[in-house]
Amino acid sequence: MEKYILENQESFKMEDIFDCGQCFRWNKQEDESYIGVIKDAVIRVEQKDNKIVFYGESECDFKSIINYYFDLETNYSEYKNKLSEIDEYLYQSINFGNGIRILKQDLWECIISFIISANNNIPRIKKIIERLSKTYGEKILFDGREYYKFPTPEALGRASVQDLRDLGVGFRDKRIYNTTKMILEKQVDLEKIKQLENTHLMRDELLKLDGVGPKVADCILLFALKRLDVFPIDVWVRRVMNDLYIHKEDEEKVNKKELQKLADEKFGELSGLAQQYLFYWKRETSA
Repeated sequence: MEKYILENQESFKMEDIFDCGQCFRWNKQEDESYIGVIKDAVIRVEQKDNKIVFYGESECDFKSIINYYFDLETNYSEYKNKLSEIDEYLYQSINFGNGIRILKQDLWECIISFIISANNNIPRIKKIIERLSKTYGEKILFDGREYYKFPTPEALGRASVQDLRDLGVGFRDKRIYNTTKMILEKQVDLEKIKQLENTHLMRDELLKLDGVGPKVADCILLFALKRLDVFPIDVWVRRVMNDLYIHKEDEEKVNKKELQKLADEKFGELSGLAQQYLFYWKRETSA
């Protein structure tokens, strides 16, 4: 069991990171720690006072995995200071979700996870991903319990549409099947996408995949490729943007072009991070 300790780390709060809607394989434990699967490793994270402690076992460099996945080399204080100056709403939302960090997730896993997320809720998304992983992923033993890696494209490629349907993915069965085949056949090359510098070109490639529309593409860009200039728009984002800035009586009449234009003008290159603060703040305080 390896151990990695961070002290006096600003902008890191487990609840903010794992419960803000960006990831689906982290679960809170009875002792308030979180356990999740990152690629080939199972990680347990606990936070006490000013210390964040990571436990896990990995064939790769454990510290490097943590630093990369949690993007620990990025100074979030600079981001937050810049966004807080925009208006009072950003200031309040950042204070509420002060510990949010945008994770750098695996691109393939993120694609399938957010296809599953369409018209779905987080508890159900988590269960579907867990069933996929248990059926097609490799088993890992950690602290006396079984966990499962997210299935590779090759492993998931063995599943038929019916197999996927039997796992409860719903109408997404054909989309997952088709997208897996496209990636295996290099109709869309994930490694080439990672090498692109232009966000629009990245999005164009992702939109070729079955089940990936504009919102899902923007989530993938933000949560796997760290393109902070994107602004994923869902019901909660439209609601908070209308409540705070647009003020239409019927929020359903607020169109995505209007929201995107407003985000570009107000938040610019940090639109994706602003979205996370506003989304998390609105969702958690509206319950």
